[in-house]
Amino acid sequence: MRDFATQVVRWQEAHGRHDLPWQNSRDPYRVWLSEIMLQQTQVATVLDYFPRFLARFPDVESLAGAALDEVLGLWSGLGYYSRARNLHVCAQTVMELHGGLFPQTALVLQTLPGIGRSTAAAIASLCFSERVAILDGNVKRVLTRALGFGGDLASVANERRLWDEATRLLPLNDLMQTMPRYTQGLMDLGATLCTAKNPSCAVCPLARSCVAKRLGQPHNYPVKTRKLKRSSQSIWLLWARAEADSVWLSQRPTPGVWAGLYCLPWFDQREALEEAVPERYRAALQDSPPFTHVLTHKDLHLHPVQVQMPCTAVASTQGRWINAQEWPRMGLPAPVRKLLLQG
Repeated sequence: MRDFATQVVRWQEAHGRHDLPWQNSRDPYRVWLSEIMLQQTQVATVLDYFPRFLARFPDVESLAGAALDEVLGLWSGLGYYSRARNLHVCAQTVMELHGGLFPQTALVLQTLPGIGRSTAAAIASLCFSERVAILDGNVKRVLTRALGFGGDLASVANERRLWDEATRLLPLNDLMQTMPRYTQGLMDLGATLCTAKNPSCAVCPLARSCVAKRLGQPHNYPVKTRKLKRSSQSIWLLWARAEADSVWLSQRPTPGVWAGLYCLPWFDQREALEEAVPERYRAALQDSPPFTHVLTHKDLHLHPVQVQMPCTAVASTQGRWINAQEWPRMGLPAPVRKLLLQG
């Protein structure tokens, strides 16, 4: 593996990705924003959100000064909304504690809200050429296959060993140029060639030294035995509407599913929903077709229940009427936004 870093750097320069809107920049704000958006989210989806978010919040100061509701509104549909809340708090922390400038070392970047070890290293290496290793999901796959690393990554000790291996493979020379390209190269390999299914081993720059290819077992890596159990939950949504397409929305509690977002009031049972509605409107409740919304580890079986009432009425114990000009700009869960737009 002596030439590992050199092979990655050369391949990235010739064949890696160069046209993503957050690339070819050493602006830590843009890199940080892209790294947070790309967590658990496909590049194709982020390509739609990144320019709109950047147009509204072009720098850390504008993001720090924004209302959280506006941030959540622009984030709506990306999922994992704790990322947006941490993004907002992180921007405020950078302004308050660092004078609006992102720290230049991974060690200090890790002290900021929502920035873990790998994200900190990505920012530090891409923007400031620090010699630090990243280890996101794609990079774990590349490294475990290349090294034939068979340790179970469900073990903290084995994860630590892989961090050590990742650090050992880092470039040693001309770090100002090689570190950003090496870091980007590992990400590109994992996203384009060393994929989870059907990896393109024949054209991979690491093919000659890759242990997994030599063994003919790329799908055996990485090893992680711990599986998160899926669960499901049935939820009844009160879809109360008034004149001029106003809807009754309440803010979800923190922590919890869709924490901090505005949502149709939800109930674990239809009977509870019915009891929350003023008695004079209960006979008008109408059940809409149920549908399932899939979260990472949970399936939400959603049952919308519609009712029409005047805006002078109180639809449930919590919430308020939001008019049709206001709610589209608010932070709404993706299935609720889709429901309202279709309604």
